[in-house]
Amino acid sequence: MSIAKVTEIISSSPKSFDDAVKAGIERANKTLKNVKSAWIKDQQVTVEKGKILEYRVTMKVTFVLTD
Repeated sequence: MSIAKVTEIISSSPKSFDDAVKAGIERANKTLKNVKSAWIKDQQVTVEKGKILEYRVTMKVTFVLTD
């Protein structure tokens, strides 16, 4: 029997949504063990003078506590 937990993470990147997701997963792996999946809950951009400054994602990351 496995026990899993879900935590919400917000990550950003000046490059792309994909890069923001990768950065969030990399950071989650530094403190969470057994990360198994992520669900992208929301995507946003910050805009200034008509240009995108930052891509942001809100994701739910699932990690297994026990096997």
